[in-house]
Amino acid sequence: MPKTCIIIGASHAAAELAPSLRQEGWDGRILIIGDESYLPYHRPTLSKAFLSGEKSADDILIRPEAVYEKNNIEFMLNVRVDSINRADKTITLNNGEILDYDKLALCTGSRVRTVPLSGIDLPGIHYLRDLSQVEGIMQDVGEGKHAIIVGGGYIGLETASVLRKLGMEVTVLEMAPRVLARVTAPEVSEFYSRMHAEEGVTILTDVAVSGFEGDEHVSRVICSNGETLPANLVIVGVGILPNVEIAQDAGLEVDNGIIVDEYCLTSDPDIVAAGDCTSHPNALYNQRIRLESVPNASEQGKSAAASICGNKIAYQALPWFWSDQFDVKLRIAGLSQGYDEVVIRGNRHEGREFTAFYLKEGKLIAADCINTAKDFMISKALLSKEIPVTPEALADESFDLKQLLNS
Repeated sequence: MPKTCIIIGASHAAAELAPSLRQEGWDGRILIIGDESYLPYHRPTLSKAFLSGEKSADDILIRPEAVYEKNNIEFMLNVRVDSINRADKTITLNNGEILDYDKLALCTGSRVRTVPLSGIDLPGIHYLRDLSQVEGIMQDVGEGKHAIIVGGGYIGLETASVLRKLGMEVTVLEMAPRVLARVTAPEVSEFYSRMHAEEGVTILTDVAVSGFEGDEHVSRVICSNGETLPANLVIVGVGILPNVEIAQDAGLEVDNGIIVDEYCLTSDPDIVAAGDCTSHPNALYNQRIRLESVPNASEQGKSAAASICGNKIAYQALPWFWSDQFDVKLRIAGLSQGYDEVVIRGNRHEGREFTAFYLKEGKLIAADCINTAKDFMISKALLSKEIPVTPEALADESFDLKQLLNS
């Protein structure tokens, strides 16, 4: 009998893992199970080109349907896996169907963090994580209308950028003293606040939301300081949570993500996991990390496919990310958590082009490259090769950083 590999979650990791299985020599059945009605699609595009109307649902598919057909990859959509029976090597769907597997891949991704505020269920209040949610947001977009973004992280600021370009009056509410407080240095936060102000976005920090009001549709946001803001559209973006419950219920090891090794193997040798839902070891930072990024999902998908087929390909890629807001493309190399020094290359007070380098105990650990693509490519190489750098060299714009790669 041909073997069966079931992939739970029609995510970016799944879209990479399934074709990679064929490339690694898997000749059995491949079945992807997803709880949405769409083939795997690019989620980062939702808050950008899809929300703006520049791209359609078909445009943001990771792979065309023909690719899956060519590789004999099956889909079951609009269904959810309720449980995994590791002893019998079966899964149970929410419609009661039981399916056998030989190998199982968990590509369950993540979900939005919800808020238990009064009025949260009013029409016009949205989260932004999947395609259908963004289609709902688009129904409430309109020139001159008031949009309130709850949360000043990357998703919130990206969404603010798009809505402002669509002619809306946009206000961002952030509980922390500054936007992007968890992920960037104060210098970078200050730049983004300046840029959004220049584009007509209002950013209010140290502001919490206590509830929402409206008759048949949201019309007001109530802040904890008593202030009331008009709203025709509200988008809540206060973080995401990894979907680990099904793994945890099955007895797999979980700690801020499904625990995997460098080969994407879980504590069960017949089950792999890849993408946002995993906690994996990172040799460069000498710690376990969980990444919410497309590059991570793609590379882990390849590694997981290799492990299923008995080929060991360790996943040790450098973390990197990006964010598009107005005319600024931010490219992030590495992880800045734990930094003790920030070095700025360029002028962050004027224009929209500079790089913030993060160091810890004199060692480069990350870089935020704002419209500086060259710095990003060099930073990735410096980090991957662990090449020593000095703050003076990083700050000196007359010094060609590329020279460091040849030292």
